[in-house]
Amino acid sequence: MRIRDHRADDEPEINLIPLIDVILVLIIFFVITTTFDTRSVLRLQLPQATGEPPKTPPNTLSVLVNADGRYFVQDREALRTDVESLKRTIVDVAGNDRDRPVLLRADGRTPHQAVVTAYDALGQLGFRQIMIATAPEPRR
Repeated sequence: MRIRDHRADDEPEINLIPLIDVILVLIIFFVITTTFDTRSVLRLQLPQATGEPPKTPPNTLSVLVNADGRYFVQDREALRTDVESLKRTIVDVAGNDRDRPVLLRADGRTPHQAVVTAYDALGQLGFRQIMIATAPEPRR
């Protein structure tokens, strides 16, 4: 009779579950502790114009349109690029203050339709003081 030794059949295993748990905790930690700055995230190339820049009041509502046609109201991104989604985002940020001046900052490469959609949403909500941001003309 042959007695079999089962110790040779045992193979060492590497359990990855604790490693995955540690990595997920680190990811959550870094996401929570990271600070976000909208100016560093959005790189806008403003169209150029001549003239004196107006003084912007401190409570100006900022609406940004990037080169892809995505909308950002203050620091919140509109979920979709349609008028209704943009209007909901504006109302969430601005509330009922329709006398608040609006600064529309659109990238120079933004499709014209995206800027018109932003104007349309602001007009439908009753905003009347809408300014558009431009970059000064480079000096030669």
